[in-house]
Amino acid sequence: MKRNTIVVDSVSRRALLRGLMAGAGLCLLPATAFAAISKSTSSAIAFDGNALIVARGSALLYRDKGQNWIALPKVAAGTILSFTTHPDRPGRIIGGLDTGGVVLSVDGGKSWDVRGQGLPEAAVTAITTAVTNPDTLYAAIRGDGLWQSDDVGLSWTFVMDRPWLANTERDLTALSSVDLATGMGGIWLYAGTDIAVTRVPDCFCRWQDVQPGDAMDALASGKPAPSKAPLPESEPVNALVSAASQPATLYAALPSGIWHSQDAGVTWLRRSTVSATAIAVHPIRADDLAIVNDDGVLQSRDGGRTWTAISNI
Repeated sequence: MKRNTIVVDSVSRRALLRGLMAGAGLCLLPATAFAAISKSTSSAIAFDGNALIVARGSALLYRDKGQNWIALPKVAAGTILSFTTHPDRPGRIIGGLDTGGVVLSVDGGKSWDVRGQGLPEAAVTAITTAVTNPDTLYAAIRGDGLWQSDDVGLSWTFVMDRPWLANTERDLTALSSVDLATGMGGIWLYAGTDIAVTRVPDCFCRWQDVQPGDAMDALASGKPAPSKAPLPESEPVNALVSAASQPATLYAALPSGIWHSQDAGVTWLRRSTVSATAIAVHPIRADDLAIVNDDGVLQSRDGGRTWTAISNI
């Protein structure tokens, strides 16, 4: 084992404490800077090119290309629950708020513009950018459904009810635009819920179970085809991302660990038992991940097999 690299299945979380991190020579903010942050608080993370932005409760951090951490000003409009970025818009970061609406930054989180005209006044639990159009956003609204904006959040249109799973409507806990053909002239939106992953074509005909084939195959059969190796049943999906450079590569963060799919969610394998409340994947390097959990911010360069602590926020 390389020094200061954490193999999650054999090393306890105590291995992530500051003494170990100091030995790695990493640039970590003092724990006192965020002492008031609860371990159960909300979190969000996203890559902005090679940089990272992290929200933990009301605290915001930005790690620049030189891997230096910068504490950003708080967002006055509310707490950020989710982030979305796009490789074609460096420096532009959009966050969904617990108070409703979204905020947009074009300077890497140094300043924020409040948007969300027409959205319900309820928490934006998940947000994503259309991978094929950086000005199109999708937002999941707690207790409501899925909304779309074609002008970077200035105005919004309702496009889809919440998915009906296990005899009830389910709020969305995660969203990811996945650049794979649906067979209906568009691409997919994948979503996490409190019990499963589901998906919908961006024509918004209906939510579907993840299965082999495209949306037309599912409609023609009329029956859901079982996944070869699905995610564990009835576990909440805390976060879900697709690798922009390899769209069929998905990562999901569940209480049981970090799960990985190479066939667009049909087959899943657990990469590690580390849990996370938020996850991000590098826009070019599909094996480069970052997560937020109770121990802080961790990064993996091997697709989630091993982890290194990079901040104790």
